Amino acid sequence: MKRKMNDKLRKRLKRKVHIRKTLNGTNERPRMSVFKSNKYLYVQVIDDGEGKTLCAASTLEETFKGVKPNVAGGSKLGEEIAKRLTEKKIMEVVFDRNGYLYHGVVKAIADGARKAGIKF
Repeated sequence: MKRKMNDKLRKRLKRKVHIRKTLNGTNERPRMSVFKSNKYLYVQVIDDGEGKTLCAASTLEETFKGVKPNVAGGSKLGEEIAKRLTEKKIMEVVFDRNGYLYHGVVKAIADGARKAGIKF
């Protein structure tokens, strides 16, 4: 069982490196990166030019108390990160799925952000 998990992680990291070769966040269009674990979801918006995180949101925060890392929770997290981005007057981002399939929770985060007005 342990080897299967290592293979799964290795394949995701290989996809991540392949994606990140072409994907780059700038000051005008920062990169919105998604990470998911079995317990929590994390989203951060990064300016790769300066190497700084502009804003972040995760289900660890008090405002997301009781939110699970499923599609409904991903949608709420996407709307929250979009709200924080509009406060900083950032309306366009580059979506980095971080090697995950664009399906389920990752898609829900993207759809939640789009619903709140962020353009990809």
